[in-house]
Amino acid sequence: MSLRDQLTDALYGLGWGTVKKLPEPVAVRLGRSIADLAWKQRGKGVQRLESNYARVVPDAGPERLAELSRAGMRSYLRYWMESFRLPAWSPERIKAGFDPKDVHYLTEGIASDQGVILALPHMANWDLAGAWVTTKLETPFTTVAERLKPETLYDRFVAYREGLGMEVLPHSGGTAFGTLARRLRDGGLVCLVAERDLSSSGVEVEFFGETTRMPAGPALLAQQTGALLLPVTLWYDDSPVMQGRVHPPVEVPETGSRAEKTSVMTQALADAFATGIADHPEDWHMLQRLWLKDLDPAGKPPAPEKGTS
Repeated sequence: MSLRDQLTDALYGLGWGTVKKLPEPVAVRLGRSIADLAWKQRGKGVQRLESNYARVVPDAGPERLAELSRAGMRSYLRYWMESFRLPAWSPERIKAGFDPKDVHYLTEGIASDQGVILALPHMANWDLAGAWVTTKLETPFTTVAERLKPETLYDRFVAYREGLGMEVLPHSGGTAFGTLARRLRDGGLVCLVAERDLSSSGVEVEFFGETTRMPAGPALLAQQTGALLLPVTLWYDDSPVMQGRVHPPVEVPETGSRAEKTSVMTQALADAFATGIADHPEDWHMLQRLWLKDLDPAGKPPAPEKGTS
């Protein structure tokens, strides 16, 4: 393991080991201070965040974009502070920490035993939403995690999410799709972060007026298993309680090839995500390149960034 990898792993270990012991007001102030410092330094992540917000809020001038990126960094660090502290939260705190709207789409889907796929973008705190599902709804689910480097960091994330009641499958290795399909055929729940896939297997969609690629997995799983496909968006307000919305189901088209159906369904997911992001852009934590225009001239996607969630 390189020195940089050792340092990265140690910093995350310090977060999970130390931040969760802090009083909540102290953790909130710490997160905000770190966010403001990172924002003032205007590193690549902050610049990319601001560039992405320029697509979401095309009429925003430089001053508005700067305000958005500062709020976005504060939201991002709130996610990290909460995530470091989640393992120490009581079941009551988790249940009270999330207030999703239109959750009946999810509860009715779970009760139907047809299987449910929740697809969401990188908004607010998807780990808290997952912990709420396993705690409040008492429903376990399966998800997929990108293999991070160093491997010890990936192991930390897996242990953390499994500790919240999730079954975590590695993204690489080729077996995740089959396992997810089996869970859904058994009437289970699958949750996938699904607005970024710059690989050649991603499905091209229009997103805020430009083209990007999103994963085909949610749409393909819904087609192959008959599971309900539900978009979800999340956001913060001024309270300690995270907000969210379960959007209406994405239906499988009655006609067309598998590829055509997948394209239509993935575009419907993109449209639902765009609705939530446009309403709460500062809670969309996209500090990476997303649109195809932002790739290098050879059209190659950038390497995954370390420590992304």
